[in-house]
Amino acid sequence: MEKTATLNLRISPQVKSEAEKVLDQLGIPMSVAVSVYLKQIALTRGIPFPLQLPDPPASISLDAMTPAQIQYAVAEGLEEYKAGKTVPAEDAFRQFNAKKAKK
Repeated sequence: MEKTATLNLRISPQVKSEAEKVLDQLGIPMSVAVSVYLKQIALTRGIPFPLQLPDPPASISLDAMTPAQIQYAVAEGLEEYKAGKTVPAEDAFRQFNAKKAKK
């Protein structure tokens, strides 16, 4: 009989909950999913999927913008700042995460 090892992991409760919902729909226990993942790491000798940042939308990608578009966006942002139409980054991230959690 194969020996077993115990893993103690710390993970965001939200990530765990989201993963459990998907795994429940697939009929796969969390322990089996983790075991499959670890076996794939061993077989591929690396992470079994590409790790990369998603491409930003063209509307906010400096690489996809012309100098004139960048200048316009900066000027527009400055005008919004002067008009008091901005929020602190911490508040913006809090709002973003709250919207994401509702999905």
